[in-house]
Amino acid sequence: MSCENYDPCFPDQPVVDMYLPIWASLPAFRHKPAFIWAEDRVEGPSFLTYAQLNSAVHSISSSLSQSLHKGDTVVILSGPGLELVEIIFACQRARLIAVPVTPPHLSLANNHNHHHLVRVLSQTKPCAALATRSYIRAAGEYSSCTSSRLSTLLEQLRWIATEDLMEQSEHHETSGYEGCRANEVYLIQYTSGATGIPKPVLVTAGAAAHNVRAARRSYDLHLNSMIALWLPQYHDCGLLFLLLTVVSGATCVLASPSAFVAHPRMWLEMITEYKATCTPVPSFALPLVVRRGGGTSGLHLETLKNLIIINEPIIKASIDEFVRVFLPLGLNPSCISPSYGLAENCTFVSTAWRTGGGGGGFPIHFPIHKNLLPSAKLPTSREETLEEDIEIMVVNEETHDPVDDGVEGEIWISSPGTALGYLDHPSLTREVFNSRLRDRVAGCYIRTGDRGVVVGKERYLYVMGRCSDVIKGAVHPHYVETAAYGSCPRLLRPGCLAAFEHRGVVMLVAEVLKPELENNALVSVCEGIRNAVWEEERVEVGVVVLARSRSVPKTTSGKVKRWAAKYAFEMDELKEVVRVIFGEDGCKSTVFGERVCENRVRERSKDRAVVEEEERQGILLAGNRLSLQSSL
Repeated sequence: MSCENYDPCFPDQPVVDMYLPIWASLPAFRHKPAFIWAEDRVEGPSFLTYAQLNSAVHSISSSLSQSLHKGDTVVILSGPGLELVEIIFACQRARLIAVPVTPPHLSLANNHNHHHLVRVLSQTKPCAALATRSYIRAAGEYSSCTSSRLSTLLEQLRWIATEDLMEQSEHHETSGYEGCRANEVYLIQYTSGATGIPKPVLVTAGAAAHNVRAARRSYDLHLNSMIALWLPQYHDCGLLFLLLTVVSGATCVLASPSAFVAHPRMWLEMITEYKATCTPVPSFALPLVVRRGGGTSGLHLETLKNLIIINEPIIKASIDEFVRVFLPLGLNPSCISPSYGLAENCTFVSTAWRTGGGGGGFPIHFPIHKNLLPSAKLPTSREETLEEDIEIMVVNEETHDPVDDGVEGEIWISSPGTALGYLDHPSLTREVFNSRLRDRVAGCYIRTGDRGVVVGKERYLYVMGRCSDVIKGAVHPHYVETAAYGSCPRLLRPGCLAAFEHRGVVMLVAEVLKPELENNALVSVCEGIRNAVWEEERVEVGVVVLARSRSVPKTTSGKVKRWAAKYAFEMDELKEVVRVIFGEDGCKSTVFGERVCENRVRERSKDRAVVEEEERQGILLAGNRLSLQSSL
C-alpha cells in the first residue's frame, strides 16, 4: 500500500512527530482535542488540541535545545498526564533520546521501588533528568539524608524542572522540520521484566512510525476514532497508543493506572462518557472489572469497536465472562481484539481481530485451542504473504528450522519496525535480533522467547506462554495456576499465583485472601490445590506455598514474574503463611509462619557450607539458585 493515510494529500510521515504540524495546520483539526485528561472530576477534564499540543511541543523542544545537545539522553520522571505527552513528543523534536520512567516515591520505606530507577540511571547514563520542582526537591532531600547507590546517582544528575520548560520559550514557526530523523534513536524502552531483569531496548523514530502505522491498519483506526487509555504512558502499549493517536488524527482520553486499580469502573465510565471506539487493556483487567466494577447502572458500551486484549496467553474463560456480563449494555462480542506484541518490535506485532467470524454473536466465534484465543492469523497463500509487513514464524528452538503447523515452537518475527537492539548488550543483541533460520542466508528475525503454535487451515497463531517458564519441558505454568485457583477461588487471590520448577520439583505460590484461617483449613487449601492440578493437568505439585498479599511479583502491566517469584522463594522474601511439602510416598510436612523463614535460613547455611567445600576442591556448583543469583 503506497499511501496508508486516509487523505492522499497528506502521505504518511517517516517520524510520528511530523504528523503534529500537519494536523495543527488544518482548520478541521486545529481545535480538535488530541488528548483529554479525564481524572480531574472536580474542575472537569483538561485537554490539548492538536494546535496546542504542537505549539507546546515546539516550545519545550526549543527550551531543551538551549541546554542540551542533539543525541543526549534524558530520563523523564513525570507522572501520567498531559505534561508527559508534551515532553515525550518534545524530546523527539529536539532530537534527544528519551527514557520515560514512572517516578518512584523517594522514601526510605520504599526501597524496592528504587531498583528500576537505579538500573535506568546506571545503564542509560542520562545527561539530565526532567521532573517537577517538587520532585526535584524530594530528590535533594533524599540524597542529603541517605547514603545509597540511588542517592549517589541522583546527586550526579543535572535536573531540569518541567515548569521551567513551559515558561522559558515561545512558539516560533520554522521553515521546515528540524526534529528527529527516521534512523535516529529517540527512545530507550525497557522490556516488561516478565521473564528476567528488564532490558533497555533502543528504538529508532522510523521503526516506531512503521510499527504504529501497522497497528493503525490492523485496528482500522481513523480520524473519528476515540481511544480510552489508562495504561502506563511511558512504555509498551501505553506509549504505542500515544503515537497511534497522533498518526491516526484521533482523540485519546487518558487516565492513570492507579486510578483504574482504585476504581475499575472508571474505565467503563470513560468509554460511556466519551463514546470510546477503541481501548487497550491487559487481560487481567476484565475479570477485575467483573468482580469490582460496582454494578452496571448507567454504562453504555455500544460504541466500542475495538476491545484490544494484551498480555498473552489470552484465556477464553475470562473473556467469555466479561462479554456475558456486559452484553446487555451494548457490548458487541465482535469488538474483542486478542493481540500480541513485545518491546523488541516497538510493541505491536499482530491481532486476530476481524478474523473470528464477526456477526456479534455469543459466545465469541474465535477458534479455540487449549482454552486460548488466537493472537494472529497467518497468511495461507503467497499473495497474502506479500501483503504482510510483519512476518511471523514458529521455529524449533534448538535446530532453528520452521516447525509444521500444529507443533509448538518459539515465535520469531521479522519487520521493518524492529528495534535496533539492547543498549550495551552486543552479544545478546546478536542472539535475539539477528537470528537466522537454518540453511537460509537472507533475513534476520527477532527471537521473542515466546512459545506458540499455528493451528487449522486458517492458520491461527496461539501464544502458549514463555519458553523459559515451561515446566518439566512441556507444561505451561498458566494451566497449573488456573487449575490451582479453580480449586478454591473464595480463598485465593485471582491472578496472584506463580508456578515454577525448583530443583526438579514443581512448586506453586499462591496469595491467600484470609491468612488468619486456622492451620487445618490452610493445609486443606494446599491439598486441594495439589489434587486439582493433578486431576486437570496431570502435573504433580511437590510444594505449595500460601503467602500474604503482594508476595507474587508482577510487571507494571500485570504479568506474573515467575522467575522473580522463584528468586523470592529462594531468598526468603515471600511473606509465607504456610508451606506444605508433599513427599513421593504421599506423606507431607507442613511449616507455618515464622518457622518457614527459620528453616530456610538453616537450609541456606547448609548450602553455603557445601558451596565453600566444593569451591575449595575447585568444583563449580551449577545449581538453580546460584545460576539465578549470578544472573542478577
